[in-house]
Amino acid sequence: MLSSARSSICHAVVVAAALIFGPAASADEATTKQVLDHHLQAFGDLDMEAILADYTDESVLLTADGPIQGMDQLKGVFEAFFAEFGKPGATFEMKQQLINGDVAYIVWTAETADNVYELATDTFVIDDGKIAVQSFTAKTTPKG
Repeated sequence: MLSSARSSICHAVVVAAALIFGPAASADEATTKQVLDHHLQAFGDLDMEAILADYTDESVLLTADGPIQGMDQLKGVFEAFFAEFGKPGATFEMKQQLINGDVAYIVWTAETADNVYELATDTFVIDDGKIAVQSFTAKTTPKG
């Protein structure tokens, strides 16, 4: 009877820990991390072909200005970012990176010749190895 009570207590502790700390790393998290790592590397390399490979025509980027959908619109967004971040002296600092299942969240700061990104966040929802939905917001101060 005592071992049965211990077993029940251990089971309850394991269940409580799972509820508090979330599920153990899963295949979804491994895929999410792989897609996020690829996306960040492609952005750092200013590689348009590689960054667009992370999306599909159905992918949506949610911004304060409204949704951006499809490869043509996404390409326009990244052309603007690459032009800005491709100028000499641009810096980027990752402050936090979290992954939970098929969702990744990053917090970052940056400075370019044009702007100071005092605080920026992106959230990515990964589906079948691609970014299905991304949200982006930033507190940006123009220079000049």
